[in-house]
Amino acid sequence: MSGSAGQPLALARSFLFVPATRPERFAKALASGADAVIIDLEDAVAPGEKAQARQLLAQAWPGLAAAGRARVLVRVNAGNTPWHGDDLNLLGGLVGLGVAGVVLAKAEHAAQLSHVAAVLGPACVLVPLIESVAGLDAADTLARCPQVLRLAFGNLDFQADAGLACGPDEAELTAVRLALLLASRRAQLASPIDGVTADLQDAAQLARDVLRSRSGGFGAKLCIHPSQVAAVNAAFSPSPAEIDWARRVLAASKAASGGVVSLDGRMVDTPVLLLARRTLARADHGQGGPHHA
Repeated sequence: MSGSAGQPLALARSFLFVPATRPERFAKALASGADAVIIDLEDAVAPGEKAQARQLLAQAWPGLAAAGRARVLVRVNAGNTPWHGDDLNLLGGLVGLGVAGVVLAKAEHAAQLSHVAAVLGPACVLVPLIESVAGLDAADTLARCPQVLRLAFGNLDFQADAGLACGPDEAELTAVRLALLLASRRAQLASPIDGVTADLQDAAQLARDVLRSRSGGFGAKLCIHPSQVAAVNAAFSPSPAEIDWARRVLAASKAASGGVVSLDGRMVDTPVLLLARRTLARADHGQGGPHHA
């Protein structure tokens, strides 16, 4: 985990996209309640507007407060596109001005990530976006690359690349999500970031999607509209009962001076302690997270 931005972003629950061509929305996105904001140079920007998008981002960046900059990642175009090099040149200047990290679109090769890390330096965290079969094949390698903080899932692009026609519950992608979770765990990364819910009008679908994400081990979700943020944050925050359980676990372990102890009929071993600590860390983040700063 690299840079001072690493810990807050490792616990972030919501990542809200905003097009780089709409700088008037940057501050609004940061004020939306989202734990992190992704300024997008890729899908949200037409090919003919790429240069203008970079210029607009560069011009707007000094106007963002320092606390806000620490919550911003920039999604750059894929390494095999003609815009990738210019994106990195822009980001090289913004890293020294507080940008937290980079989301690499269509990440598929470790060499791509290593190049981004080398160009931007150790202060910049990386989030590879897995949105192709080739990216899935390389998930373990990508997860272990320097400066990678979390994996993210590009569910819509993955469906297109794999030739899938998923139903609303995306049951066809269950194995893919599990693979990303396991790759993250093997690399000791923070929990992965799930993909978007495209229907902005269907709150019930969003709730189902976030429940699936959380029960499947994901710790965050990509959002495409501020209206999705509150539900996502709430769903990924521990419940009062979970917080109470975690506090009792740590108290019981402390009372036993680290020895073997049982709580509610269950042995408190190392995995249980880790879960309790992660639960309280997520609770602390939700109560006083970066968007409250």
